[in-house]
Amino acid sequence: MRKRSISLLLLVLLSVLSLKAQVGNVLDQSQVHGSFQVDGQYYQPDEALGITDSLLNGHRVGLNGFGNIIYTLGKFSAGLRYEAYLSPIAGFDPALDGNGFPYMYVSYTDDKFSITAGSFYEQFGNGLVLRSYEEWTLGYDNALNGVRLIYQPIRGLIIKGVYGSQRKFWDKYVKNGRGIVRGLDGEMNFNELFASMADSKLRVVLGGSMVSKYQIDANPIYKLPENVASFAGRANIGFGKFNLSTEYAYKINDPSAINNYIYKDGEAFLASLSYSTKGLGLFAQVKRIDNFSYKSDRDVTVNALDISYLPPISETHAYALTSMYPYATQPNGEIGFQFLLNYKVPKKSKLGGKYGMGIAIEYSQINDIVRNQVDDTTFINQKGTLGYTSDFFKLGNHVFWRDLNITIDKKFNRKWKAIIQYMYQTYDIATIEGHPGEPVVSSRIAVADITYKFTSRKSLRAEIQGLWTKEDMGDWAALLLEYTVSPHWFVSITDQYNYGNPIKTDQIHYFSVAGGYTRATTRFQVSYGRQREGIVCIGGVCRQVPAASGLSLSVSTNF
Repeated sequence: MRKRSISLLLLVLLSVLSLKAQVGNVLDQSQVHGSFQVDGQYYQPDEALGITDSLLNGHRVGLNGFGNIIYTLGKFSAGLRYEAYLSPIAGFDPALDGNGFPYMYVSYTDDKFSITAGSFYEQFGNGLVLRSYEEWTLGYDNALNGVRLIYQPIRGLIIKGVYGSQRKFWDKYVKNGRGIVRGLDGEMNFNELFASMADSKLRVVLGGSMVSKYQIDANPIYKLPENVASFAGRANIGFGKFNLSTEYAYKINDPSAINNYIYKDGEAFLASLSYSTKGLGLFAQVKRIDNFSYKSDRDVTVNALDISYLPPISETHAYALTSMYPYATQPNGEIGFQFLLNYKVPKKSKLGGKYGMGIAIEYSQINDIVRNQVDDTTFINQKGTLGYTSDFFKLGNHVFWRDLNITIDKKFNRKWKAIIQYMYQTYDIATIEGHPGEPVVSSRIAVADITYKFTSRKSLRAEIQGLWTKEDMGDWAALLLEYTVSPHWFVSITDQYNYGNPIKTDQIHYFSVAGGYTRATTRFQVSYGRQREGIVCIGGVCRQVPAASGLSLSVSTNF
C-alpha cells in the first residue's frame, strides 16, 4: 500500500512537471526546495563506561537520515520526506528501525481556502488539545495523515478542520487499531475584523477548539469511552506594553495506561502576562495540568501518538551542566509558575560602561497537584474508579522542580565579552526520570562563557562550568575551548569530569574533540570522544541518551 501511495504521488508530480513544460511562462512560477540531513555514530568498546564488545553485540553503527522535497506551482504544492534509521542512533526508540516515505502530501491554497490531503502538521492555540509536530533531535513525529481544511471567509476570521490518524513510527494504520482524530478550531482577530480597532492600542484575539478521538473499546474488563472529546478556549489581549495570553482546556474521562485507567475528567490551564519597554522586560506564567494525557491510543505509554501538547514553563538551558537535569512535563498532574526579568543597564552608565550590560533573573517552580480521596473506601488513582478530586488553585507540597538563576551578559571592549550564570536547582529525579527511592537532587551550577575576538572573523570561546551536589552522581566540572573562523570553520575540545562521583571507578572524564565546516546552507560536523548518559528534553518532551564512545558525523543542507 505504501509503494502504491508513493507511486501515485510521483505520478502526480511527473504529470505536473509535464504540464509545466507545456505552458511556457508558468515555468517561472514553479519552485523546488527542501532539506537533507544525515546523523551517524560509530561505537567502540570503552571499559571505563562499561561498554564491551558483547554489549555492542555487533551494533557498531547507528544512522538517522532524512530527505525532504517540496514542489510548488502557483496555488498547488506537493511534498514527500524519506527517512532512514539503519539502525537508529543509540537512545532513539528501536521502533524507528527501518526506512521509507512516512510523510507525503498534496495541497491547494487560494486567497480564502486551503485543503491538504496526506500528511500534515497542525496546532490549535497553545496546543493543549491538538499539536502535531516533528522534532528530529528526539525522534518524535506525530504527524496526522488525513485531510485538513483552512477557511478564511473574511479578514480576521480563520476556521480550521482536521481529520486523520497519527503516525506511530512505521506502524501502518489498521481498522480498530489506534484512534482517529477529529478537530475544529476557530480564531477571531478583532483588530482585523473591525476597522474601528485597526489602530487601537487594545489588541484582542479570541479562539476556541474542539477535538475528539475515536478508538474502539476492546477491553474485556472495563467499559471505556470510544469517543473522547476535549474543548479549549483561549484569549490573547494586549494593551500598550502589556500582553495577556491564556487558554483553558477540558477533556472528558479518558482511562488510559498513563493514568492507570481512571475515569476522572482532565483539565489544563495556561496563562502568561508580559510587560516590555526599552531596556526592561517582565514575564510571568502559570500552568496547571490535571489528568491530561491525551493520546490516540489509550494503551501506549511511549513518546508517540500524543494529541495534545503541554508546554513547559521551566527555563530551557543551553550549557552542558545547566541542562544536565532538564524538566519533563508530568501529564498526570502538575502546577507551577515562572517569573522572568530582563534588564539592560544603559550604555555609558557607571555599571553599564561603554557597551551596557544585560541582567536576566529567572525563577520557576513546579509542584504536584493536591489529590483527595473520592471516598473512604477507594484509594487515590485506583484503577477503574473516578481516581480522586483536586482543588484547582491548591499547590501540592511535593516539589518536582525549582530553578533560580541569574545571568549577566557583558561586553567589555571590542575584544572581550562574557556571560556569567549562577543557578540553584531542585530536581525530583525519582518522579521525572522514574528512579523510585532516589533522593531529590539539590544542585548549584556556575558558568563562565568568555569570548575573545582576535579579528572580526577569528575568535576563541571558553566555557568553564561547575555543578555541585551531594545527590545522584555528585560534583561535575566542564571545560570547552572553541576556535572559530567565521563564517566557515570551527574546532573545539570539551571535557566533562565527574570528579565527585561517590563511586571511585565512575569518576570519569568525558573528553571529546569536534570540528565543523559551513558553506552557504550546508554544514558538516564531526566529533570523537565520549558521550555521558543523560536525558535530552525539548519542550518538556524527553528521551534517554545512553553512555557511548566513538565517532559521530552530521551533514545537513537546505536548498
